[in-house]
Amino acid sequence: MTHSSYASHPVDPERMPWIPMGRPGLAFKPLRFFRDGSGWMYLFRLEPGTLIPRHRHTGESHAFNVSGRRQLLDTGEEIGPGTYVYEPPGNVDSWQVVGDEPVVLHITVKGAIEYLGEDGQVLKSVSSADRLETYRRWCQEHGAEFLATCE
Repeated sequence: MTHSSYASHPVDPERMPWIPMGRPGLAFKPLRFFRDGSGWMYLFRLEPGTLIPRHRHTGESHAFNVSGRRQLLDTGEEIGPGTYVYEPPGNVDSWQVVGDEPVVLHITVKGAIEYLGEDGQVLKSVSSADRLETYRRWCQEHGAEFLATCE
């Protein structure tokens, strides 16, 4: 192993645009994709009123609320800036941005996120590879520099 394997790999999110995630009101700045495909780390921005539908995490998730407020719809609990939320594997939840300010989260996701229908069936699954492809495609389409790193 070379010495560079132990070097820091800074990513400056200020140099990155917000990458749209398909639905209006959702965008991300990818920070790291784990080389083994087990997960990813990103900044996640959601506009006021945006709803995250019922979903299940197949691995653990760590979310730090950088700015804005969101409400967990299952419990009614409101999460504000500076709050950290841990979601264990198998956690099922949904939430919505509340107030007039966008929410920005720093999230680390292991495994996939499965979006669920009313009867619990998986409607869509999103993996690290899916997010990486979204980012690569956006960079290619917009002539932007690919800035996220893979470990």
